[in-house]
Amino acid sequence: MRPSDLPNLISAVRILLILPIIVLLVREQFVLALVLFVIAAVSDVVDGYLARRYGWTSWLGGWLDPVADKSMQISVYILLAWLTLIPVWLVVAVIARDLIIVAGGLVYYFRIEKVEAEPSWTSKINTAIQMLLVVVVLFDQGVYQLPDSWIDILIYVVLGSILLSGAGYVTTWSKRAWHITNAKSAKDKSTRDKGAKVKGTGDKNV
Repeated sequence: MRPSDLPNLISAVRILLILPIIVLLVREQFVLALVLFVIAAVSDVVDGYLARRYGWTSWLGGWLDPVADKSMQISVYILLAWLTLIPVWLVVAVIARDLIIVAGGLVYYFRIEKVEAEPSWTSKINTAIQMLLVVVVLFDQGVYQLPDSWIDILIYVVLGSILLSGAGYVTTWSKRAWHITNAKSAKDKSTRDKGAKVKGTGDKNV
């Protein structure tokens, strides 16, 4: 294994942590679930740092890291909603945002141009806030009971970050697709016009 493979290995380990965290949540062993979730969150920071600091980036890593993050977050959020620790509508908002972004990304990838997955700064903030909510809820359940208002406020902060980051993705990539499509159309039109002129010149010389 090369050192450049380390970020991808860390992302893979994060995926493997999902199952034990789910089992611990089902058993309501919140302290252990909190410990594993914090380890997963820290690993996300570490693999991101290594990729940026040493240039250990790859096409696989560009997709594996967000897949690991989203799989972890969605799984944990579903379990927390099932345990009635967070509202179901928040889980729906989390999943809807991710589905819209994934669907849009696939359309862009196959119809516009091939690009590597790259999270925006609003998406990074959204991910951090979503993780913070999980940590706070698990801490509240397993370590020390916090005021309900703290969790309620954080829930709406998460919702706000979901709407902001989702709108940012849609706006940014829609504009980019529009510009690229227009540029291609203009280039094709220019090519056709040049071809028509060449053909016309050839006809006059006959």
